[in-house]
Amino acid sequence: MAFDGIVTKQVVLELKNTLIGGKINKVFEPNKNEIIIGIYCSGKNYALNISISSSNYRMNLTTNSKPNPLNAPNFCMLLRKHLLGSRITDIYSNCLERIVFIDLESYNELNDLVSKKLVIELMGKHSNVILLNDKNIIIDSLRHLDSFSNSCRDILPAHEYINPPADKLDICKIELDRFINLVKNEKLSNIIPNSFSGISKAFILSTLDILKISDTDYSAKDVANLYKYIKDIIQNLGTNNVLAVPINNKDYTMVYKSNGVAYTSRPKCAPYNKTITYIQNQQFVADTDEQCSPLQNNMLQTNFFLDDFYNQKEGNEILVNYKNNLLKLVLSALKKITKKVNNINLKLKECESMDTYRIYGELITSNLYRIDNSINVSSISLENYYDNNSLIEIPLDKSISPSYNAKKYFKKYNKLKNTLEIVGKQKLEATKELDYLESIIYELESATSTSELEEIDLEISENVLFKNTQKNSSVKKNKVNKRKVHDEYEPITYNVDDFTLYVGKNNKQNDYITTKLGKNEDLWFHTKNIRGSHCLLKCNGENVMEHTIIACAQIAAFHSKAKLSSNVPVDYCFIKNVKKPSGSKPGMVVYFNNKTLYVNPKES
Repeated sequence: MAFDGIVTKQVVLELKNTLIGGKINKVFEPNKNEIIIGIYCSGKNYALNISISSSNYRMNLTTNSKPNPLNAPNFCMLLRKHLLGSRITDIYSNCLERIVFIDLESYNELNDLVSKKLVIELMGKHSNVILLNDKNIIIDSLRHLDSFSNSCRDILPAHEYINPPADKLDICKIELDRFINLVKNEKLSNIIPNSFSGISKAFILSTLDILKISDTDYSAKDVANLYKYIKDIIQNLGTNNVLAVPINNKDYTMVYKSNGVAYTSRPKCAPYNKTITYIQNQQFVADTDEQCSPLQNNMLQTNFFLDDFYNQKEGNEILVNYKNNLLKLVLSALKKITKKVNNINLKLKECESMDTYRIYGELITSNLYRIDNSINVSSISLENYYDNNSLIEIPLDKSISPSYNAKKYFKKYNKLKNTLEIVGKQKLEATKELDYLESIIYELESATSTSELEEIDLEISENVLFKNTQKNSSVKKNKVNKRKVHDEYEPITYNVDDFTLYVGKNNKQNDYITTKLGKNEDLWFHTKNIRGSHCLLKCNGENVMEHTIIACAQIAAFHSKAKLSSNVPVDYCFIKNVKKPSGSKPGMVVYFNNKTLYVNPKES
């Protein structure tokens, strides 16, 4: 659901009941689209998060920490100059407009009381944060807009602030009869958002689903029920009768709970009863949970629901973007190696004829006494003593003598023989590189957190295969804290019949659990000829029963490309029989004296 006027009004009313009289003590700008304002009010610290991202624009209290740049941006410094020490006197919005005003009071250098206003416009790609003085003149804004940037007004310092033009109706001022006439014979999910300000299409669709009303086939009574439901929500904004609830993992909606509406996933109190404290590393973080009264928790239900929802959404977006960036690098290297392998295969195909050239040379040399040098011919037929003296047609170059033709064929043979030796080694190396790149792709597909991607990113940065790819690529890569990644590997762990099974999540972790963590008596598992994780069962000198080994093999099969298959072959052996060849790629090992089990993948 979009952060529409209904959500904005609910958030504003919750903030109004919580932050009025609060004092601004911190201002941060984590990135170009976000401002975080620290507020001390009624003995508690709050962090107000303002985001003007085109896809995740919002305004809400937050308990999630975000890193901040060492050097504050210019707009952040300006806000600190004007806002630090200011007291919040009012927070409001007009009707269902997505524009929030925060009135502030502070004392200047002459100890005079001055008023300022912070304007937060939450309008998709046109979102902005604007600071005004007491005469409604813009001091500065996070984004500067003018007519050259296709803006309908100038948002520049020293210009008067003008509200955006209102081109839609206010549903609060529309009577039922007019509402019915406006939407008559129209698709409700289109006509209502297009006609009325502050109401999104997603909200209408979820409301129609709640009220069991068809989007296109509806009666006048259905429209009246829809009108009444929307009016009830608007009139009860700021009370416990309106709640933000998730629809699914990707969306949410506002519901009116006193109207007999069925909803099942009201957010719990636990994530929302935290206070925010500023610490020295320039981050807002949550203190330990404090017991809060139900009234206090419900007063901020929408704020903290939105905080968790958008924090999870942004985390997923960062994960997907990071994964795609790394995948683009790997696929670029894979394309390069694949092209190299294709060229090698062409050369190997040419080498298939080298023995033919050798036979041509030998037959010409052995029959020179029979060939008339005075006759220039393009070919000659000779008995092939390698094939029961059957006749063979040998092409000749008429411009040179038969003896030189023989030397030419021997030269071709020797050249192809040397080529075969060289490209044979190249193909073996290229095949290993392809296998390694496929292992990286499997790791990326299996990664579920940013920390896992950071380990893979570090592995990529250390490999020569990606040197030229990274230099020539336009992909923007995330910075990786190498010290943090190296400090501690965290493989997946399972408890199998009171034994601990370690499962590597990437090549670096596979090397770690195989070469560092394992001891001679421990058991090592891996799917046979199938890409998968290394698994290590710590035996601690005890005998392992067959059912335990089978359970470990099932987990090893689950953490492989064959996790959706059945009857998967899994090799296992003692760790002392697993060796890592010198100079081999991360995650590459050889093993012997192994046994094979055929199991169905199962995680536990």
